[in-house]
Amino acid sequence: MELTIFDTTGKDTGKKATLKQEVFGIEPNDHAIYLDVKQYLANRRQGTHKSKQRNEVMGSTRKLKRQKGTGGARAGSILSPLFVGGGRVFGPVPRDYSFKLNRKLKQLARRSALTYKAQENLITVVEDVKIDTPRTKTFLAMAQGLKLDGKKILLVVPATDHNVSLSVRNLQKVKVVQAADLCTYDIMNAGVLLVAEGAVNIINEMLA
Repeated sequence: MELTIFDTTGKDTGKKATLKQEVFGIEPNDHAIYLDVKQYLANRRQGTHKSKQRNEVMGSTRKLKRQKGTGGARAGSILSPLFVGGGRVFGPVPRDYSFKLNRKLKQLARRSALTYKAQENLITVVEDVKIDTPRTKTFLAMAQGLKLDGKKILLVVPATDHNVSLSVRNLQKVKVVQAADLCTYDIMNAGVLLVAEGAVNIINEMLA
C-alpha cells in the first residue's frame, strides 16, 4: 500500500510512502485489540482505593447491651458495620490491576488497529514535522493545510521533538507519540493518524 506524502502546507510532494501489507493490511483481530486496550487502561489504574474494615475503625469495643432479653438482635461493638461509623463490609483495598500480555498478541493488536485506520483512509503521511519556535498557531496552520483541523489527531514522529511537543500540548484533540511508543489505545482513540515520513519506516520495521 502506498500513500501520498504531503508537505506541512498540505501540498503533494510527489513522493510516496510504502505501508507494508503485513502491518497495515492484515485481517484485523478484534479480540486482540480488546485485550491490549484493556491492559493499557488497567495499567493506568492507581489501585490506591481503601476503606476501613471493622478492625481498623477507631472506637470503643465495649458491649453495647446485654446479650439476651432486650427483644433485639445481639450487638457486641459500635464498630460493627451495622452501625453508623462502623467498618465497611468487603470494602475496597489497595491492589494492582496490571496484567501481562504476550508480545506477539500486542503486536497483532497494533497491526489490527493500524489496518482499521488504513481501511478507513484515516492515515495521512507528512514530511518530517519541523517547528523552529514552539507555537500552537504553527501546528494549527499545518493541520488546516492538511484538512485535519477539528479532528482528533495522533501525531506520530520518529523521535522526540521538544518544539513540536510544546506546540501541541495546549490542544486537547492532538497527541504526539514516538513511533517506537505507538500503542493500540492511542491508535483506536484517535480520529486520524498524522504520520511523519521518518516514522513510517520505524513502524514497518517494528511490526512487520
